[in-house]
Amino acid sequence: MTAPLNVNPQEEQLFLDTLQNCLQQDNAKRTAAEQIYQDIPDEKKGILLMSTICNTTKDVSVRSMASIMFRRLIQTQFENFWPKYSPDQQVIFRKELLTRLIQLDDDEDIRKKICYIVAELAKNLMDENEQSQWPEVLDFLFQSANSPHSTLKESALIIFEAFPGIFGNQAEQLIQIIHQIFLNCLNDQEKRVRYTAATAFAAYLKHNAENTQLLNVYRDCLPPLLSTITHSLANSDDDTVLKALIDIAENTAKYLRPAIDEVFNLCLHTMEQKDDFEESRRHLALEVLVTLSETASAMVRKVAKKYMPRLVPQLLEMMVDLDDDSDWSTKDIIEDEEDDSNAVVGESSLDRLACALGGKTMLNYILTTVQTMLQNPDWRYRHAGLMAISATGEGCHKEMALLLDDLVNGILVFLKDSHPRVRYAACNALGQMSTDFQGTFQKKFHSKVIPGLLLILDDHENPRTQAHGGAALVNFAEDCPPRLLIEHLPQIIEKLEQVLNRKYQELVQHNRKLVLEQIVTTLAAIADTVAQDFSPYYDRFMPQLKYLFKNAITPDYRMLRGKTMECISLIGLAVGKDKFINDCYEIMQELVKTQVDFENLGNDDPQISYLIGAWTRICKILGKDFEQYLPIVMGPVLKAASFKPEVTVLADDETEVDEDDNWEVLNVGDQAFGIKTTGLEEKASACSMLVCYAKELKEGFVNYVEETTKLMVPLLRFYFHEGVRAAAAESLPHLLDCAKLRGDDYVRQMWQYMNKELFKAIEIEPDHEVLGELFSSVGKCIETLGVTSLTADELKELTTILDSHLKKHFERSNERAEKRRDEDYDEETEEEMLEEDDFDAYILNRLSDIIHSLLVTYTDSYLTYFDTLVPHFYALLQPTQSISDRQWALCVFDDVIQFTGAHSHRYAQFFLSRMAESLADPSAEIRQAAAYGFGVMGMNGGAVYARACAEALPRLFAMIGAPDSRAPENNTATENAVSAVTKIFKYNNSCIDNLDKLHQVWLSWFPIYEDTEESPHVYGYLCDLIESNNPIIIGPENSNIPNVMKLFADAFVKSSIEFSSVVGQRMVLILRHVQTIPTIFQTCMNALTNDERHALANALNTVATSQ
Repeated sequence: MTAPLNVNPQEEQLFLDTLQNCLQQDNAKRTAAEQIYQDIPDEKKGILLMSTICNTTKDVSVRSMASIMFRRLIQTQFENFWPKYSPDQQVIFRKELLTRLIQLDDDEDIRKKICYIVAELAKNLMDENEQSQWPEVLDFLFQSANSPHSTLKESALIIFEAFPGIFGNQAEQLIQIIHQIFLNCLNDQEKRVRYTAATAFAAYLKHNAENTQLLNVYRDCLPPLLSTITHSLANSDDDTVLKALIDIAENTAKYLRPAIDEVFNLCLHTMEQKDDFEESRRHLALEVLVTLSETASAMVRKVAKKYMPRLVPQLLEMMVDLDDDSDWSTKDIIEDEEDDSNAVVGESSLDRLACALGGKTMLNYILTTVQTMLQNPDWRYRHAGLMAISATGEGCHKEMALLLDDLVNGILVFLKDSHPRVRYAACNALGQMSTDFQGTFQKKFHSKVIPGLLLILDDHENPRTQAHGGAALVNFAEDCPPRLLIEHLPQIIEKLEQVLNRKYQELVQHNRKLVLEQIVTTLAAIADTVAQDFSPYYDRFMPQLKYLFKNAITPDYRMLRGKTMECISLIGLAVGKDKFINDCYEIMQELVKTQVDFENLGNDDPQISYLIGAWTRICKILGKDFEQYLPIVMGPVLKAASFKPEVTVLADDETEVDEDDNWEVLNVGDQAFGIKTTGLEEKASACSMLVCYAKELKEGFVNYVEETTKLMVPLLRFYFHEGVRAAAAESLPHLLDCAKLRGDDYVRQMWQYMNKELFKAIEIEPDHEVLGELFSSVGKCIETLGVTSLTADELKELTTILDSHLKKHFERSNERAEKRRDEDYDEETEEEMLEEDDFDAYILNRLSDIIHSLLVTYTDSYLTYFDTLVPHFYALLQPTQSISDRQWALCVFDDVIQFTGAHSHRYAQFFLSRMAESLADPSAEIRQAAAYGFGVMGMNGGAVYARACAEALPRLFAMIGAPDSRAPENNTATENAVSAVTKIFKYNNSCIDNLDKLHQVWLSWFPIYEDTEESPHVYGYLCDLIESNNPIIIGPENSNIPNVMKLFADAFVKSSIEFSSVVGQRMVLILRHVQTIPTIFQTCMNALTNDERHALANALNTVATSQ
């Protein structure tokens, strides 16, 4: 080592001892050594670690440990320690690392780890312009890659794999040189070079996945790449190269298109070699094909569909690979199936393929094989066939929906199969189809499926099958229209009561609880669906449930107790406060006891999430009366919501974690993290619970506002769980509302704490549903706070963020247009893109909500900022855009007119002609938005819009007079048009001729009943005309009064106008006036139906009573 990095020998020895102790099995020694290591300053650590790595006389395990720690130090603390070194020291570090790699006699594992250090250091020495501050490393790469020594070639490739962006802004000009390196190394005589080249090439393709032109340059590397993979399968036990093919399939699937036949044949052949290859390798080969199907589904459908007759039977054969365990159906404790078993991998892959490729491609191949399997005398085939149907429904939804009758009738037969595991699979299929075909399935098959599943609940000899029947009934009930379930409620209740009583006895006598846990859950689901109709059965179940809850307190019964909490609170919510109140406070005392013991519950205790859910429901039941329990509840809830999961940053080569220990890999941007998921769901539930408390209790929650806000705001960027971020976003406007009791200054301070983080979260949120929640949160916060909510700079910043999201909207739209021009584009691709359109429409909807809130709050003063967004909304209005694009653009301009009045006319050139043309659009949604626009022009636009309003009337009349204008799909748009005409007549009629003549046509458009927001405008104007004795409306000698009274009665019957509303009261006063003229009133009453007479009588009595 050169002088500036020299270390004191004694200090070095102490450090080596510390590293050695970090490798100790003894937990106490290891922990003490780790603490000593942590206490060493980072810059000192770097020198000591480097000294250890370069000292070849030391034990390999210690050098290996030092290499890992040095890489991690660079990865996590680079800015902390590197600048503290002098330029000379930095040069020595860089030089020593490369020198170690040139020494060919070093340990192979150490060499590889030093390559990772070099890559990490090179990554950190790349400036913001992607200019490398370490040019020597590039020279080393080129020289080593072209060296005659295979070890040096490998080193260069390992560095390249770990940091494929190492060439920075020079990559494009070096493309031919990089290409030649890969081509040479993939054709190298030494297999280790070829294998390393394959994994480095996969990393390089991933790094350049967006650059399709660059990928074309490397087409000639594909044949040697596949030859290398084929060679590794035949000559190596290491699957690293095969995994590289999975990476390519995931990141740059289209690169494989010219060799798709070779890829499918290679992988299918590998899967078929049961005697030659381990299961894990065959599963990896399958993963290549499934991943390809997911990432390039259109390509696979077009050029590889011919391989499905080979692939599907293999998957179904894997699903048959089950142990014939005679105790399976009687076990009371269920262990999770091995994720890497053939049966699980086969079923999961079938599900993924069906979702990726769709029913047109997959369903026939699946059903052809399944039909044969269902007739097989071996139970495993019948089981696998039914599980295959379960796995296929989501992906093949449209095609399976046409075959549901035959499929369901076929599955029902197997509820009486001789083998309990086949009956279990039949329950599984029915439960899954209840979810996949929700609504339709329940309506068509309730009379067959419910009795069939109730029959399974009698299978006491096979509790695992019996419990699964209960689980399938939960799925069926959750998506069932209540009226259908109510038809079968007596039979369901009787069966559940029988089983509950029997299983309670089994719990007491034999400690068996599997079925009891499930029946309690099933009962909860039934109550949740039928709501008040569960009330007659309340007393048959509540005493036993309370007894279970009070007495199932040993650790063995934690899950049962948790599910019982859930059941009791769901039943309480179903039957309502009045019915539940007598038991409520007794249950509350038990919940309080559990809550007090919360500290003693482990993070993995299932009671935690059930307890949180139960409190939330009881808060909804009790409302304000729940406030008294907040001091008891809030501590544990805040603790659960504050839970910090164990997280570790993964290096580029670390892609696997121990999933048995509840660890998962999560990618946030370009960084991979390992995260322990224990406690995460409870955290999300606790955050949702805090939202519920703030929402339900309002000022009653004020004492917890500050602590909750400080907890929730940082969680806007908790990227390990979408539910946590969504709850954090939803909470903010409710928290502001709660805080109003403490005065405006306090609320403003809270908002100052919130808004920066909220804006930042909106900028970078990756999930579209959470982004929608964030948009909604901003809008509600602005409306809650009013004009003081945002400063001029903040308004500008928010508008810039909205501008950015609108640009992204067009980018995504252009990407879809590009896909439509792709050589593999097909009908299924179009369906996928329509789903993406729906996501974008959702975001556009929520974005327009923010603009609505800004306009409601700031009116015309916001237009200065809105100017920058106008070009986007003008572009969205163009005829080539999707329906949702045009609809939301119109809605935004509607808001601009409504809330800024005549000031909005500055944008007339951008929207007026398109809005007028949209009145004749084929889409009802577009016509409705356009009609509403002309309505607010009439009502709020003032004189500047008088001519436009008059010119729109013929189009509005044509829209209303269209033959199908009252069809269900058109009626709301038509009523908006009627309302628009009404508003123009009332508020902006200066450019209209012959208004009375038009009134005659207008009256013929009644009744209006569907759009309850617009009907008051229409009926209010009718009242105006009657009160002014308009001759067209009244008719000669009051002859039209009976017709008008019938319109009033119809409005009350259909609840399009409420008696107590302002317009309703005006209508009743007119009725009362007509009542004073007995002859006319009697004529009116004679023209009414019984329902209409009853409605009028109620209206007159209600107003009379209120007077």
